[in-house]
Amino acid sequence: MIRILLADDHSIVRAGLRRIIEETGDIEVVAEAADGREAVEKVHETMPDVAVIDISMPVLDGLEVVSQIHHYYPKMPILILTMHEEEQYVFRGISAGAKGYITKRSAPEQMVNAIRKVYAGGRYLSDTAAESLAHRLASGTPERSPMDTLSNREIQVLRHLALGKTTREIAEAYHISIKTVDTYRYRLLKKLNLRNNADLSRFAMQNRLVEF
Repeated sequence: MIRILLADDHSIVRAGLRRIIEETGDIEVVAEAADGREAVEKVHETMPDVAVIDISMPVLDGLEVVSQIHHYYPKMPILILTMHEEEQYVFRGISAGAKGYITKRSAPEQMVNAIRKVYAGGRYLSDTAAESLAHRLASGTPERSPMDTLSNREIQVLRHLALGKTTREIAEAYHISIKTVDTYRYRLLKKLNLRNNADLSRFAMQNRLVEF
């Protein structure tokens, strides 16, 4: 039996995924998480065979979760299941340590196949993710868009600012100082040529970093 952790901030989505997974007969959900920090904690507690992680989660986003899990348990297969199809997310997810990447538009059997494949030691990319990654690697121009100029931490801070989090809340979430958060905010405004938090929020929504 393949034991998995399922991390997604939408309870209805988790319930649907759990039903699909447990109908297979050879996969079981041993833990669920509704935010990034809980996902990392549940991995420590249950040591699943595969961690299935959404990118857009509160407290800690999925890329940070993937990075932390990969740091603590480099051999644990991580599968990203997300709404994001953009090539930068595929590239960042795989670079952070994920063994597979599929979108929520994928058919249920693709998700099941992906879990089995990464559990067996392989990699799995949905057709959309594979095409996005191939386009990224073939282009040879890593800074084609404003989003590509941002580091993972800058994206994390941007997302939290867009969600209305204070600098103190962001600092506590990532165990950094308030001054460091302010520095990231300054860099975001400068890199993106924006003026204030309202502009940052609009940019984040346009690039689907936040869901409302």
